Amino acid sequence: MTELDLPLRTGRLVLRRFEAADLDAYHAYHSLPETARFLPGEAKSYSQSMESVGKYANFVFEKEGDWVCLAIEAADSPGVLLGEVVLKWLPVRGQAEIGWSLAPEARGRGIASEAAYALLKLGFEELGFHRIDAKLDALNTASAALCERLGMRLESTQVDKWHYKGQWATEVVYAILENEWKARPPA
Repeated sequence: MTELDLPLRTGRLVLRRFEAADLDAYHAYHSLPETARFLPGEAKSYSQSMESVGKYANFVFEKEGDWVCLAIEAADSPGVLLGEVVLKWLPVRGQAEIGWSLAPEARGRGIASEAAYALLKLGFEELGFHRIDAKLDALNTASAALCERLGMRLESTQVDKWHYKGQWATEVVYAILENEWKARPPA
């Protein structure tokens, strides 16, 4: 794989490495139970947020098992953190996983779609992945709808796959292959 050419730019967004200045905004939405609802851990403390932002700022993306978490900001509002998108290089040849999380004020405006599309494009067109998937809690209908808008197909439903936050959760897996990405209509 090649060095990532960052930041990534879309029509409305800039996807870049996290910076120390993102900490307060990151903590503001990651400390909310509604943000943590479909994430593995609980709402983050300030020190947990600090640790995450530090890790995200200093990622290396060179081999299987590495992952990149990019800050999302509006192109017309530099420094205003809207959320993040993640690309994990899975320990299976040519495969990756995508994810996202947004601040409440950024939800419902197409920001996650635009950012995730840019990450899929990076994964397929620059990094040469064969398959990219997204693993979701079946109750996360907003993310499922986003996967479908991105051209991903529902591959599996695994009942009671995870036990987190005191209950069993059903996992749904959406995926798209490189040839499906290339065959889809232009965005």
